[in-house]
Amino acid sequence: MKGEIAVGVANVWQRLMAWVQKRLTLIKGVFLLSVLLLVIRELGRIGHEISGEQVRSALSALSPMMIVLLAVVGFIAVLPMMVYDFTIVEFLPGHFSKGYIFRSGWVTNTFTNLAGMGGLLGASLRANFYAQSATKKQVVYAISKIALFLLAGLSIACWVALIMMFGFQVGTVYQGYWFWLLGGGLYFPGLFIFTRVNDSAFFSDLTWSRELRLILGSTLEWGSCALFFLLIGWTLELPLDFAAVFPMFVVASVAGVISMIPGGLGSFDVFMIFGLGLLGVSRSDAAGWLLLYRLFYYILPFGVGVGLFVHDAGHRLNRYLAGLPVAILRRGALLFVTTFMYFSGVMMLLYATIPDVVLSNQLYMRLVPYMFYFLSQVSNLVMAFLLIGLARGIGARVSRAFWPTFAVLVLAIGYTLWRENFPVGLAVLLGLVLVCLVLAKPELSRQSFHYSWGGLLVDGSIYVGTFLLYTVLGLYAFQGGKHRFFHLLQAWLPASTQVWLNGLGGLLIALVILLTINRFLSATQAPWLQQPFDAERVRRLIQRFGGNEVSHLAFLRDKQTYFYQVDGEDRLLFLFRQKADKLLVMGEPIGQQADLLPALQEFMRTADQAGLRLVFYEISEELTLRLHEMGFDFIKVGEEGHVDLTQFTLAGKARRGERALVNKFNRENYHFEILQPPLSDQQYRDLQAISDSWLGDETEKSFSMGFFDREYLDEAPIAVMTDAEGQMVAFANLMPTGNHQMTSIDLMRSSQAAPSGMMDGLFVYLFQTCQQQGYTSFNLGMAPLANVGVSEFSFIEERLAHLIYQYGSTFYSFQGLRAYKEKYVTEWQPKYLAYRRRESLIFTMLQLMQVINRPGAAVKGKLEPKWLSRLLVDEVNWQNRQ
Repeated sequence: MKGEIAVGVANVWQRLMAWVQKRLTLIKGVFLLSVLLLVIRELGRIGHEISGEQVRSALSALSPMMIVLLAVVGFIAVLPMMVYDFTIVEFLPGHFSKGYIFRSGWVTNTFTNLAGMGGLLGASLRANFYAQSATKKQVVYAISKIALFLLAGLSIACWVALIMMFGFQVGTVYQGYWFWLLGGGLYFPGLFIFTRVNDSAFFSDLTWSRELRLILGSTLEWGSCALFFLLIGWTLELPLDFAAVFPMFVVASVAGVISMIPGGLGSFDVFMIFGLGLLGVSRSDAAGWLLLYRLFYYILPFGVGVGLFVHDAGHRLNRYLAGLPVAILRRGALLFVTTFMYFSGVMMLLYATIPDVVLSNQLYMRLVPYMFYFLSQVSNLVMAFLLIGLARGIGARVSRAFWPTFAVLVLAIGYTLWRENFPVGLAVLLGLVLVCLVLAKPELSRQSFHYSWGGLLVDGSIYVGTFLLYTVLGLYAFQGGKHRFFHLLQAWLPASTQVWLNGLGGLLIALVILLTINRFLSATQAPWLQQPFDAERVRRLIQRFGGNEVSHLAFLRDKQTYFYQVDGEDRLLFLFRQKADKLLVMGEPIGQQADLLPALQEFMRTADQAGLRLVFYEISEELTLRLHEMGFDFIKVGEEGHVDLTQFTLAGKARRGERALVNKFNRENYHFEILQPPLSDQQYRDLQAISDSWLGDETEKSFSMGFFDREYLDEAPIAVMTDAEGQMVAFANLMPTGNHQMTSIDLMRSSQAAPSGMMDGLFVYLFQTCQQQGYTSFNLGMAPLANVGVSEFSFIEERLAHLIYQYGSTFYSFQGLRAYKEKYVTEWQPKYLAYRRRESLIFTMLQLMQVINRPGAAVKGKLEPKWLSRLLVDEVNWQNRQ
């Protein structure tokens, strides 16, 4: 029967341990949460029992030097308790760093001091801190051995107090408490004999040196505690024999331990107030004495312990949640600092320019207690724009902005708090700003600063608006108030000419400051942004891994290159051009597509460190969706037309127009041929004449399309049409893609002397020639805005683009271009623009248009190229003839 009971108990125990092990993470989380709740409860209880008025009253009796002395000695008095934690790790396997032991010991002992709970809290905390590499049994045994010696020092103090009272007649008024002291004193001898006589396995590792160390640590703990209590009385300059206080302190401590009240609050205080009264100390003085003791020995060390505990708990939570809490905290701190700096800068700016207006505004006056204070108008203006300029750098997470911002904030805080009668809430707020700046420092990881258009618009509007308003008001004031609106603007006008001139000078100084800050923050440029174009390197990559429809545009040399490498070998190439704070990436990455994901991540990370944001233009649906998972929004920008060369033929009714056109050119002795690079000087001059004739007074585009350039034309073959006299009348440069499947053209131009239909003829000859060379597809390029925003559920931006597509023929024949390519295209592939979330799409599109329209000025008249107009005219003529 007994055997069955034992087996049943063992099974229950195993199931219980399995249940605990399965939910260990949850249990640890509940424990940490419960401790945090206990901390909050204790802080609330302290705040309820100890008022700020009491603290101020007690501290008013001390000089600042004495307050600093008590604060330092109070922390020193706590240090002997660290002996317990440096000893407990000797009973446990595993290694703990000294820093970790000290932090854990400080938290455990300061928490136990204030909320001991009969030792339960200390045991629970130590189990939490030291159970990393030990079994539960080992931890419990180690904690139990330490717990036995926590009161050894108090027991020794009891004997010292008895000897003082009955041997040296010190504190004889307390001799009536001898039984308290005797009872406490018997604990240590009993413990010492028990641990030395007992030969159980439990005490096998409790060596003489460890036991003596624990006894010494406990003795120092209670001794330093008593001496610190006496030191407080000495600083209060109370007329009494402080040695006589020691026996009463020991008696009150024994009472506090017996009561098991956290920190002995209540019982200890009652005994001490009564005992000090026997020595002639008034109740108010005794209460102040005890309050200072609680403040410097319990509360302040406990506050540090709370900070260490929250740091430890936060570190564990952050590690469990893969760093997300710390990231959120740092981003929040960064946002708070940036917002406060802008807020205070604007508030100071208003005060410096229109003081009479803002000081009569109730909302402004309510916000005044939460800003910086400077006395002079010029200093307010200078500091305002210092804050605004540096706030932009902090908001952009530029590392170079940290120390200047730190120095400016310290200066502003010092100047603000130097004034008399400053609000206490302001001091707390400014301290929080400085703490948040330090907390956000790891977020400041970018090497350089680049003004975004949005940021430039905001900061520029603030400065220009302030300058214009201030200048106009000053000039208006010089008119002598003759204008009928003079009385309405009276409060806005400067107090005097001198004040206005001072402010104007301050604004000019502020402009220099803003420009200097911008230059300082943007001084460091990433080396990869300065690399010259390396045509041979691009060719090697394309030859090894293949290219795509935009790879040939690299040889325009109007874009910069970023190479992704693996083990020193180029694997992928990005083509981009910088505009403001954006890198506009043209098309798909070129090279080994198996490395696309790590290449995108590295490029994004590298660009972010340089303070730049990526924008991808004319990319495929597959890449768009991948970028969307990486934090990008997107919008469709059109469709790309592909011609299936394997199916292309001039036979049949559908191609009778093209067939007739080719026959006409053959009858008139027009000839199609492919010129191989490099071009001769004469060939180049002939092509340039055609290009100049085609351009007229229009200008070249760039970035997503080619422009006439000899180096560019020498990179690939050129298809030309010559007339019966052998004179070139039209040409198109081929765009190799690095494989033998798809090809395309870029520049397609004809002279004024070319007959109608020349472009169609050139296309047909190209299709036939590329078909004979084994190509399977011909890329006709983009039809901008085609099939964008056609659904009623499309995004607003896409529906607006659709309206431009429908009704924007005055500026560009969007529908005409699509219709022209439609007769050849067998497949349309959508193309997208991908940009970072929360970025302005309007600014992004404007920047993209600026980049495409370089080099040269804006096109006069219609934005469509002349060849498109001719194509459309030819198309109509051919349809009428049919």
